[in-house]
Amino acid sequence: MALNERQLKHIKTWQASGFSQTDYCQKNGLNNKTFSRWVCNYQELSQATMPSLIAIDVTPPVPLPPNVDLRLRLVNGLLLELPSTTSPRWLAELLKCLN
Repeated sequence: MALNERQLKHIKTWQASGFSQTDYCQKNGLNNKTFSRWVCNYQELSQATMPSLIAIDVTPPVPLPPNVDLRLRLVNGLLLELPSTTSPRWLAELLKCLN
């Protein structure tokens, strides 16, 4: 249910006032049950329109110069040459297997 400007103004004024809903309604000649329904509708609308995305920090990958090969000399003397585009995860798994 949409709220009109008058209802929104009362809700915002009540929130800033520090009064209980009952006290605010008495001071402003409002029906407590009606005002409570406005507040519930406002909260539902606020929840429905809140974004569900959160901000995250993204660390960009460190760029490698193109055409730079990776050369690894293994303990047994073998030389392993890989393109610079080799996945670090794949390389880590390979090194675990060779260990």
